[in-house]
Amino acid sequence: MASASAQAAALSAEQAKVVLAEVIQAFSAPENAVRMDEARDNACNDMGKMLQFVLPVATQIQQEVIKAYGFSCDGEGVLKFARLVKSYEAQDPEIASLSGKLKALFLPPMTLPPPGPASGGSVAAS
Repeated sequence: MASASAQAAALSAEQAKVVLAEVIQAFSAPENAVRMDEARDNACNDMGKMLQFVLPVATQIQQEVIKAYGFSCDGEGVLKFARLVKSYEAQDPEIASLSGKLKALFLPPMTLPPPGPASGGSVAAS
């Protein structure tokens, strides 16, 4: 029956906020925090290993929450949820903020090169 996927696709912005908050909260549950820490330790800040170890655990944690809202309990359900959230980000700053917090839970922080001669700042002055 297609009602579950139609229901999932019909989440309002307010409902999406609730689900996002629940997903973020799920990451701080003790058992999930341990799972994520172990996955990060295995990944050693290597992007390829992050995809191999961290992303699957993060996906499982999200699946456990979003299945209650009609999303399928597989990678496709997580992708549909991500697309739904993305569709609301531009029109709702709170959803954009929650989405950013969620991504920060499983994506490594981006490190910028330190300022200095290599950044081009002093080259432009010469």
